Amino acid sequence: MTIAGTPGNVYGKTYGGSAPEIYERFFVPAIGLPLAHDLMEAADVRDGERVLDVACGTGVVSRLAAARVGRTGIVAAVDVNPAMLQQARFSSEGTEPPIAWYETSAEAMPLPDASFDLVTCQLALMFMTDKPAALQEMRRVLVPGGRAFISVPRPTAFFDVMHDAIERHVGSDAAAFVRLVFSLHDPGAFETLLDRAGFEDVDVRSASKELRLPAAEDFLWQYIQCTPIGASIMTMEESRRAALHRDVVEGWRPWAGEKGLTYHQGVLLGSGRRPIR
Repeated sequence: MTIAGTPGNVYGKTYGGSAPEIYERFFVPAIGLPLAHDLMEAADVRDGERVLDVACGTGVVSRLAAARVGRTGIVAAVDVNPAMLQQARFSSEGTEPPIAWYETSAEAMPLPDASFDLVTCQLALMFMTDKPAALQEMRRVLVPGGRAFISVPRPTAFFDVMHDAIERHVGSDAAAFVRLVFSLHDPGAFETLLDRAGFEDVDVRSASKELRLPAAEDFLWQYIQCTPIGASIMTMEESRRAALHRDVVEGWRPWAGEKGLTYHQGVLLGSGRRPIR
């Protein structure tokens, strides 16, 4: 997921570093990594394969793919955000095989036709301006018979709490980001996108993953500060931040336990193959 924001100090806790660093430190272990493991299992990544990770963010899927393809495999990763790629390179230092990183949009990748056995894309397609073009590019770089596995998140009551509180206390423009995260949630629409991009054997299935997060008062600000709305929220007056904090923490009580939050995140997993003919 390609995002950026501004870190800061909240209620005595400092989330130091850049937004990509905060994303890698907090979002990836809590949400990105568990979902990435499931994506790898679904894609059945094999030894020696050539894998392209599209919209790689800080590289969690890329690293898991590298571990599976082994020294005889190849992993490349693309992202439009240079700061996320910088963090991905740092977090993936020493990975074998080495990952090739490309700063580019998914809609126009500077990669040869038919050069990968597998394309992955986790939690990012909904952000792409031209989804058909991005999917056509994913198909283009696959070998005939090569496969694509693409995951997008489904709406949850858990994140509805955050959306509603942000809309009340920050505004509709900021809340629009939360809506965008969960905007590609219709299986039929997702299947149509894959069909029209030229994939065959298209399959879109729904899954759910139990995720364990830090305490509400921590996760709220960890999440906000690695998103595009972080800067505007961190610079607004304290009374509005306090009201946002209060409403979200109270709204998340049904998911709270002694060790933090637990909720189930729904995911749509779309897959397809490049036709052999």
